[in-house]
Amino acid sequence: MKLGFPKFGIVGAAVAAALALSAAPADAAWEPKRPIQIVVGFAPGGGTDQTARLIASAAQEFFPVPLVVVNRPGASGTLAAEIVANADPDGHTLLVAGGSESTSVPNHMKTNYKLSQFRGVVRVNREHMVIVTKQGSGLDSIEALVKKAKANPGSLSYGSSGPAGILHSAFLVFEKEAGIQMKHVPYKGGAPALAAVLGGHIDMTIITPGDAQAQVAAGKVHALATTSDRADQIPDVPSLTDLGYKVNLENMKGLVAPAETPDEVVAYLHERFKQAMESDTFKTLAGKAKIQAAYLSGEDFEAAMKDMSDAVAAAIGDGQKQ
Repeated sequence: MKLGFPKFGIVGAAVAAALALSAAPADAAWEPKRPIQIVVGFAPGGGTDQTARLIASAAQEFFPVPLVVVNRPGASGTLAAEIVANADPDGHTLLVAGGSESTSVPNHMKTNYKLSQFRGVVRVNREHMVIVTKQGSGLDSIEALVKKAKANPGSLSYGSSGPAGILHSAFLVFEKEAGIQMKHVPYKGGAPALAAVLGGHIDMTIITPGDAQAQVAAGKVHALATTSDRADQIPDVPSLTDLGYKVNLENMKGLVAPAETPDEVVAYLHERFKQAMESDTFKTLAGKAKIQAAYLSGEDFEAAMKDMSDAVAAAIGDGQKQ
């Protein structure tokens, strides 16, 4: 019996096989298979929690699965960061990051994770930070503050919302840039630190632009400078950079995933959260909550966090790290 290929020959058979393969359905693009957890390292009601609930609410219409905000408060946000750093890199577990837990605390003390264990998805918002002093204190400008600090090292004091947090680190970076030494007095939050300034117990602290605007209008504080660029709410207040000090720290919030999360997963997440930020729902909710939207791509968000972390590390030095 004579064996052979069909009448269109060997080449024809190869072409037919290739066409058959190309007609077969390609692997479907990645999609989440179960609810996506957005982990928050702080209690409900705070700024980080507000950001999480804002982006989850605005983005839900763009996802086929529920977006669930999960609060895991503890240890200045590091407990939640550790959970996400060690989670499966499958796109179903994200962290609200960009603040103390990411750019500050790991430089002050040993943590069970590093910033490099996260991959940026999107930056959602940022909050300027403003150095304020009590009216009538004589510290009515950065120039006056630096002059007094240099004349009397260690005599001026500043309050923060807690040791190793972003407010503490902002002062450390400023001290290094200005060549001054001041005393750190930690409090259990920004409100007690501001109360201590108003009561004359410490010389300065850092607050938000909105709070600074209100306190200045009430005749209670001097707003000396922002620690990044100028804030829209208080455009007449200079930045430390304007005054010659290379300081660029702010309280950012965005979403990150475990570092090994595949490209296609991050791309899927980024595109949908970006769509959410462009939506009317997001803009309305952000306006009501007075949250300043500040979109960055995942890569740019990573770079911004690393720049801040590097500045904090340089200011702390090995001698101060616990």
